[in-house]
Amino acid sequence: MRHFHRYHDLHSDAHGMRRNRHGHGHHEEGHARRPRFFGHGELRLVMLDILTRGASHGYELIKEIEALTGGNYTPSPGVIYPTLDFLQEQQFISLSEEESGRKKIVITEAGTAWLEENSDHLAHIHARVKARIIGHELRKNPEMKRALENLKAVLDLKVNQASIEPTLLKKIVGIIDKAALEISQLD
Repeated sequence: MRHFHRYHDLHSDAHGMRRNRHGHGHHEEGHARRPRFFGHGELRLVMLDILTRGASHGYELIKEIEALTGGNYTPSPGVIYPTLDFLQEQQFISLSEEESGRKKIVITEAGTAWLEENSDHLAHIHARVKARIIGHELRKNPEMKRALENLKAVLDLKVNQASIEPTLLKKIVGIIDKAALEISQLD
C-alpha cells in the first residue's frame, strides 16, 4: 500500500507547542487562530465528493476545495496528504502511479458507499460552506464592516472595564440577543 507520507503530521504537545513527528515545532501562543473551515472528518467527505467527479491528484483536490470555499480556505498539503492516507487505509480510495510519477487518486466502491451513507451530512456541509461564503462577502461590504466595527468598539468600551456591574452586563446581553432575534426574523 502506497502512502502520501511526504509531509509530517503536526500535533500539539502539553505546552502549546506544535511539533512534527521529529520533535521540531513552534509556539502558537499569540497567534489568532481562525475557526476551522471543516469540522472533524468533514474534509474526508468533501474530498470523496470531489473524487466522484473524476480521478484526481492531491494538488487538484487542494484547488477544488479552494474553489468550493470561494477562496476562503486553501488546505495545505500537510492537511490533504494525511487525509488521503486515512481514506486509503479505510479503502475508500485507491492509488495508481502514472508515467509522470504522480499518484492518481480514484474513489472506490467502499468510498462511494460511505459517501452515500453520509449524504445528509455532506449536504449540511455544502449549505454551511455556502453560508460562510456569503458571510465573508457581507463582511467586505463597507456599511456592514462599519456597523460590525462600531458594535465591537462599543462593546469594548462597555464590557472590557475592570469591573462591570452584573445588571449592566445582563442588559447588554439582552440587547444583543434581541438584535440577533430581530435580524433572524427579517425577510
